[in-house]
Amino acid sequence: MTWFPRALRLSPLVVALALAACSPGPAEDAPSQPPAPARPALSPELAPAADPPGGTVGGDGSAIDLQSLMAEDLSAETLVGELACSFSGDDEAVLLLARGDVASGEPAVGVVKVSGYVERVAAPGGFDGMLNGASFAGRGKTVMIEVTGAAQGGGESPPRPASLTYQRADGASRVFQGLWTCGP
Repeated sequence: MTWFPRALRLSPLVVALALAACSPGPAEDAPSQPPAPARPALSPELAPAADPPGGTVGGDGSAIDLQSLMAEDLSAETLVGELACSFSGDDEAVLLLARGDVASGEPAVGVVKVSGYVERVAAPGGFDGMLNGASFAGRGKTVMIEVTGAAQGGGESPPRPASLTYQRADGASRVFQGLWTCGP
């Protein structure tokens, strides 16, 4: 017998299944065959991660994992601008924070935390360009904020219902519902 590494040796069952998959199907007048054995389930470490309902759509199949920004995440980033806008998810965790100057031609600059990494994004028009939603771009991503309702409450900076759509360069996207708040 020729030597093959253990990983390349095929069991007789695998060979039989492979050959069966390549052979033509049974003729209509041929006797029925017993069903093929069920495929074994993938072990938990090999099974693809399940994305929650309303989760990632398209792309390479990997989940978009947008995480809440923590104080230590923000202290490591320099965001300049007079005023800020933030998107907080249904659980009130801040998923995007951006700052910009009023009446400025400079972009507003913000951050998101994806799969444990804080990443920068920017939107044209400074603070004014973010008030009613914005489209932020960053390396390999686009983050769009769409305001979907009227302000909730009063005061100088009332939050408004909004959606955040995160789009990855591979075509994957995920939508988050929450609140968009802009002001001092």
